[in-house]
Amino acid sequence: MAQVPQTFLDALAVRTWCGLALRALGRAREEIDAINVYPVADGDTGTNLYLTVESAATAVEAVFAGHEARGGGAPPAVPGGGAPGDPVASAASAPSLADAVRAMAHGALIGARGNSGTILAQLLRGMAQVLAEDPDRTRTDGEGLGLALRHAADSARQAVAHPVEGTVLSVASAAADAARTADGDCAAVARAAHRGACAALARTPAQLPVLERSGVVDAGGRGLVAVLGALVETLTGEVPAAVAAAGTGSAPEEGAPSGTATDTDAGTVIDPCEPPDGEQGDGPAYEVIYLLEAEDTAVAGLRERLDALGDSLVVVGGDGLWNVHVHVDDAGAAVEAGLEAGRPYRIRITHFGADDVHTVRGERPPRERVQRGVVAVVPGEGLACLYAESGATTVLARPGEPPASGELVQAVRRAHAREVVLLPNDAELRHTAAAAAEQARAEGVRVALIPTRSAVQGLAALAVHEPGRRFDEDVVAMTSAAGATRYAEVTVAEHRSWTMAGICQAGDVLGLIDGDVAVIGADVTDTARTVLDRMLAAGGELVTLVLGDEAPEEVAEHLRNRVREAYLAVDTVVYRGGRQGTLLLIGVE
Repeated sequence: MAQVPQTFLDALAVRTWCGLALRALGRAREEIDAINVYPVADGDTGTNLYLTVESAATAVEAVFAGHEARGGGAPPAVPGGGAPGDPVASAASAPSLADAVRAMAHGALIGARGNSGTILAQLLRGMAQVLAEDPDRTRTDGEGLGLALRHAADSARQAVAHPVEGTVLSVASAAADAARTADGDCAAVARAAHRGACAALARTPAQLPVLERSGVVDAGGRGLVAVLGALVETLTGEVPAAVAAAGTGSAPEEGAPSGTATDTDAGTVIDPCEPPDGEQGDGPAYEVIYLLEAEDTAVAGLRERLDALGDSLVVVGGDGLWNVHVHVDDAGAAVEAGLEAGRPYRIRITHFGADDVHTVRGERPPRERVQRGVVAVVPGEGLACLYAESGATTVLARPGEPPASGELVQAVRRAHAREVVLLPNDAELRHTAAAAAEQARAEGVRVALIPTRSAVQGLAALAVHEPGRRFDEDVVAMTSAAGATRYAEVTVAEHRSWTMAGICQAGDVLGLIDGDVAVIGADVTDTARTVLDRMLAAGGELVTLVLGDEAPEEVAEHLRNRVREAYLAVDTVVYRGGRQGTLLLIGVE
């Protein structure tokens, strides 16, 4: 449906822009993924940008839904409200501009994925800071939009520890420069910004050698051009000309056909921190992303610590909520740095793999799919690091925040494998995992779902995982190991309830074996010992203990001594699980 042109940007235009940007990125996602060679060739930039904008669009829709529920009235079908260009009709039927842009920025922040998605979130936040300065303003003009684009580009550059030219940062700066030179309304400013971005995008291969060798433009910059093109369509009703993905060294002409990534000789992936000339070596093996609740004053120290740990550091946000992205070799240290600064959550750790690490100067072709990967849902940061160090792609599940099927599908994509073993590690996630597996199969990935009900069963399965053997044989071995592992947990009752072991009161310590309450006690260590004795009564060779942050310090040593004294042929291993939602996980194999 054609958009009705308008001269200003208001809440309805923001809503339309988000929807059109999501549609544009959906069309360009595969193309952008295909040209993703920097900072690491993991083929997911288009997908990450799409998911980031999807989160922004969802947040804006929620603001409109809340406005309508409070009696604000249903929004009109065209941006601008009532008659095109009528600010009174627009203001009466929609939230304020400040509400819309703040929601857009917040949604992008909490949903940002990958390096480019995190930078895009900061671009949107920078725009929102300018456009929401006056909470009573219902719209902005061309000058205001130009100022917003300028602040967006500057704030995004400041969020990146070591800015590199030839990336989305260059494209954003060029768009802002062009917008400030434009005279006229918002439509004129948007057109100028889009033209400036297109010209800068075409120059990226000349600025970044890896792009020139691969014969492509920057993937993140290509995504930003799509987002700005959607802004032009919102304000003018015109769909901008398609942009070529192949590097040409010059700006695309109006009406030029869309290009695709070309097959070239080896395209080297280089480190984003601009190492000294001649420096050699592989880059970090893990991508770590998390949301962080922290005081603004604590973030400066966090930046310094993470910068020393790795590269591709981007920290965006403010006002107590941040999105942190970094590539490191020590994923646990990156999470610990967040814990020292505040409360990290929604932690995602991705292992790039042997064919996926950065290289500084050596020649290496763009990443190929690995033959097999493992995707696992885990309940705590410590377990996430443990799984990631074993080569698994992890999805962190917080208490009360189970992952959606879309998150599992995205994790399967991040695994970048032809075959994937999926470990839900929770009985309640079986249907969600099954839906994700079906979607991944529709995308051409061979997926086997092993119905693990606890993270300790997943550890047992991962321990026997051998990528070199036949897929069916590997799945059978992993399923057998998981099935042979009994699982238990020790937690605290939140309220009075009936259980299989009787009535518990709020504050009682509960011991659950294979999902059912088996022990009710008053002391954590005593309850854990009783649970362990019951489990080992049926035999066992290995006890796995995963301690939560709130577990008493002495419980692990007490249980280890108990096993050593009473069960001579049984070994014990202890891991720190972090904030895993339960005091203790126990596995007996």
